[in-house]
Amino acid sequence: MRAVIQRVQRASVEVEGVPVSSIGPGLLVFLGVERGDQEKDASYLAGKISRLRVFEEPRGRMNESVLDTEGEVLAVSQFTLAADLRRGNRPSFEGAEAPARAEHLYMFFMDELRQAGAKVKAGVFGADMKVSLVNDGPVTFVMDSR
Repeated sequence: MRAVIQRVQRASVEVEGVPVSSIGPGLLVFLGVERGDQEKDASYLAGKISRLRVFEEPRGRMNESVLDTEGEVLAVSQFTLAADLRRGNRPSFEGAEAPARAEHLYMFFMDELRQAGAKVKAGVFGADMKVSLVNDGPVTFVMDSR
């Protein structure tokens, strides 16, 4: 399971021109579920992301988590994170998990974030989404459960 985590001032998701989710300051998490991922992968990432100290404290050091700042998390499923780009010019998505299993793990990931105390909003699984964000920093991390 792979996540791209961005510290944002705000982020939102639209589907077919209709706003479906938005957050203020917090984290935008793009989540890619790979073939063979398990609930333990989702739990691991949710735990790390909820406690990730990437927000500045009053002294200006990154030392606070999204829980500490009472920020929000916008979780967006993104199967393209499971792409294999090593051969040719067209991405291979053979490493992506089947949609039903991927959706289950995406939902489980969000439930784990909520259980950790995070305020979570979501994109629409499988939809063609338009994601807008104002990256704060910019601060962006890539995390893999393996």
